[in-house]
Amino acid sequence: MSLTSTRGRSPRVLWLTVPSLVWFAVFSVGPLAAMFVIATLRWKGLLYEPTYIGLENIGRVFADPTFHAAVRNSVIQVAIAIPVMIPLAFMLGYHLTTKPRGYRILSVLYFSPGLISISMTGMIFYGVLSPNGGVNGLLRGIGLDSLATAWLADPSTALPSLIAIDLWRGIGWTVVLFAARLASLPAEVIEAAEIDGAGRMRIMWRIAFPMVKDYVRTLAMLQFLWTLFTSAALILLLTKGGPGTSSTTLSYLVYAKAFSQRDLGYSQVVGVVLLLLGVAGMFLIRALLRGSEEDSR
Repeated sequence: MSLTSTRGRSPRVLWLTVPSLVWFAVFSVGPLAAMFVIATLRWKGLLYEPTYIGLENIGRVFADPTFHAAVRNSVIQVAIAIPVMIPLAFMLGYHLTTKPRGYRILSVLYFSPGLISISMTGMIFYGVLSPNGGVNGLLRGIGLDSLATAWLADPSTALPSLIAIDLWRGIGWTVVLFAARLASLPAEVIEAAEIDGAGRMRIMWRIAFPMVKDYVRTLAMLQFLWTLFTSAALILLLTKGGPGTSSTTLSYLVYAKAFSQRDLGYSQVVGVVLLLLGVAGMFLIRALLRGSEEDSR
């Protein structure tokens, strides 16, 4: 094909991108811009007339103790869940690549929590963590009655319980993804390290981890965003942000203000804060898990 014919077809090829660009503008850029606009309104919902109030919602949000509690809880949630989830998932994924006995069954077991719907997950853990549920029954059975509590109704354990459920839901499929990536590493590199006398832990962290650091960073970012932005559903099912505000996160506060309290302007200011926190977290993860090519620059 000649260079002239290629240049002649390029405008036609560009026209093929128009539908995807329109889709992106309508369903990505549009809602993002609408969030900033609604943040300047006093609006109870679609059946009500909105009123422009400028930056008044920002003052209301930042003066609200509930918002401060939600920020604190969201930061605690991701600061615990991600540093625990990613290293543990990486180690379990590496263990799967060594093909231990029953590794195919382990892969299915690891992945299965991710296949359970959020409503079913809520029902399972509502029973497990209820005052007469499985955890307290186990504690009483081994003589630790003093540790039994209403896990979801106690302000000191409600948020840790939700974080534990996040870990249970997120680690499994992350393990399988890590195993798939680690399985593609050159076998001769691992074999050479074994011949040189390197142990399994040394191979895992000194050889395998640097080779897949970019992939670790990607999964860490995805899990960070998933934990930060999707915690509302589980909280709605199990604690509704309580007791008090002990388990209220930013994503749940967006939902509660928009749909329960009909304060769309407030909810979208919180949404903007949630967006900025997500962007800041992405940059932080990128800085902490720089790839080998970036380190050499």
